[in-house]
Parts: sequence; structure tokens; C-alpha cells
Amino acid sequence: MRHNFNFEQQERLDRAKAEVKKLKGFYIHACIFCVINVMIVIINIQALGPHESYFQFKNFFTLTFWGFGLLVHGFSTFLPNWILGKNWEARKIKEYMERHNN
Repeated sequence: MRHNFNFEQQERLDRAKAEVKKLKGFYIHACIFCVINVMIVIINIQALGPHESYFQFKNFFTLTFWGFGLLVHGFSTFLPNWILGKNWEARKIKEYMERHNN
């Protein structure tokens, strides 16, 4: 009985570590997104001609598409059950284990 408890405790610890790693990855992605896009804004402002408006699509290209990627990353980090359903990962692991046992 004690062996089973340690296995379950280790499994919970591993899951918690994976979640923290996923969250850390998102935060790093978000920070890099902010830093790089601020740098792009500064470069674009310096490259403006006299009386030229900053509000052109070319100045928002990276922000738009990378922002969409960051949004998807955020969904996968904070709402994983929304797309794949609750306990999807556990069901898939069980399915593969049963397949290999047969």
C-alpha cells in the first residue's frame, strides 16, 4: 500500500512540475513578445518620414501575427481542458498503455 501512495504522490509532483514549466514558458514568451515589440515600435518611430503616420499596417504586422500566436499559447496554457476536454491526457496515456499490453 505504501508503494502505491509514493507512486501517486510522485505522479502528482510530476504533473505539478509540468504545469509550472508550461506556465513559465508562457511568461517567458509574453516577456519576449513585449520587449521585442517595444523595440520594433522604437525602430519604426525613428524610421518615420516627416508628417508620416505611425498607424500603418506594416508597423503592426509582427504585433498582430505574433500576438495571435501568443494568444493561442495562452489558451493552451490556461485553458487546456477547453479544447481537449477534462483528463484528456490521462485517458490517452491509459489508451496507449492498454494498447501496448495487448
